[in-house]
Amino acid sequence: MRRTVFLRYPQIVIGLFAVTTFAMARLNAADQPQWGQRHTRNMVSAETGLPDAFDPETGKNVKWSVRLGSQSYSTPVISGGKVLIGTNNDEVRNPRHKGDRGVLVCLDEKDGSLCWQLVVPKLEGDIYLDWPRAGICSPATVEGDKVYVVTNRDEVLCLDLAGQANGNDGPFRDEGRFMAPDGQPPVEVSSTDADILWCFDMKTGVGMYPHDSAHASILIDGPYLYLNTCNGLDNTHHRIRAPKAPSLIVLDKTTGRLVAQDDEQIGPRIFHSTWASPSMATAGGRKLVFFGGGDGVVYAFDPPKPSSAGDPVQKLKRVWRFDCDPTSAKEDVHRFIGNRKESPSIIKGMPVFHKDRIYVTVGGDIWWGKNEAWLKCIDATREGDITADGQRWSYPLKQHSCATPSIADGLVYAVDCGRTLHCVDAETGQPCWTHDLKGDMWGSTLVADGKVYVGTRRGLFWIFAAGKEKKLVAEVNLGDPISATPVAANGTLYIATLTRLFAVAVK
Repeated sequence: MRRTVFLRYPQIVIGLFAVTTFAMARLNAADQPQWGQRHTRNMVSAETGLPDAFDPETGKNVKWSVRLGSQSYSTPVISGGKVLIGTNNDEVRNPRHKGDRGVLVCLDEKDGSLCWQLVVPKLEGDIYLDWPRAGICSPATVEGDKVYVVTNRDEVLCLDLAGQANGNDGPFRDEGRFMAPDGQPPVEVSSTDADILWCFDMKTGVGMYPHDSAHASILIDGPYLYLNTCNGLDNTHHRIRAPKAPSLIVLDKTTGRLVAQDDEQIGPRIFHSTWASPSMATAGGRKLVFFGGGDGVVYAFDPPKPSSAGDPVQKLKRVWRFDCDPTSAKEDVHRFIGNRKESPSIIKGMPVFHKDRIYVTVGGDIWWGKNEAWLKCIDATREGDITADGQRWSYPLKQHSCATPSIADGLVYAVDCGRTLHCVDAETGQPCWTHDLKGDMWGSTLVADGKVYVGTRRGLFWIFAAGKEKKLVAEVNLGDPISATPVAANGTLYIATLTRLFAVAVK
């Protein structure tokens, strides 16, 4: 019977096979095109079948691994069969690009082989403008065949996901000049170089002043890109050179045109820099943009109105603000630089939206501020200044934190630089359990497949069972500091250390 059907109706069988294969591929495939969940930024993935353990020495459950550079702080993203991650140029992939550079590498998802790379010269002069060998620290964001990323020179770029392999597209055609340091001739463009479609320089475009390293994860909603400007201190650590520059901006994703910016005058109150990226969600029936400022305040804005070329730059309308540290100094804040007991607070992790609430870590700056820090839960449905009555609960962390929280099944997972992983009840803020991870964390937790994944600056990668009862599943020593957040996509777990990217999957 089956043989007769195959012979009489081959086109039907082939069609059914194609449809079934496509459906299975759609069910099994889930890219991770930006850092955290789309819009809400929750560090939770729906991926299943992820490994409980792996061993780089024996190769157990290691799909592939590749050398990155000597310092890699960016979290990888995965989309369209490509893996993109920022690093530096200490692993020279092309002799045309020598010396300290910021690099975004695009790798083949199947085996980690190089597809193309974006090479960006350093900002010259003051090392505090573009910290030596820090590379590109910003995670990329991918939509369709477009890649959006903030470079080490504080430029917002739109790139072709295919690179130069399909030709030099877009209005931007001067990649050779872009890749060359100031005063040097253009670099010859090859098929393994990035294809830049447009460029928006935040230094000249909005007048920001960079500090240390640019870090921004671009959020896409409709025609617009939302991102933090990375405006910060100068090399004295006692002065904001660009006090009037915005902290949050909106660009047209097709052209890079500036559409809107905040008007909160955050600049003078920035304690170190503006490194927290925005999130977005509908709270109380109203779409809002959430932003953690360099002044320790969470802001909620209305998105900008539709805009066309030639329209004036809009001022984002603030819906509410919540000061996470209201009793700290608000004027002349830089007199507290280096004060580990008293200082204003700063937000480095992204505010995460979940069920009409915002969850955010906030506290003293890890280099220059006080050790005190908290995990805060805020009512996202309010209006006005909600500092006095908008807090649902506050949970004390052991020390300052750079982390973005993960919220899953009624629990919040967050880490701090006090070497501690915290599991907290999302409704009440009461602790469920903690664990000493033996090293501080710059990245965030990932909750996926019933597990909590997190890496430390000591090089230890930890796997716990997700839930109210603490259960350690595995501890893997990667022998190299981990500053990025683990990412899950298409049945594979991606873990970036300072020097290497691992793709881990059950074999």
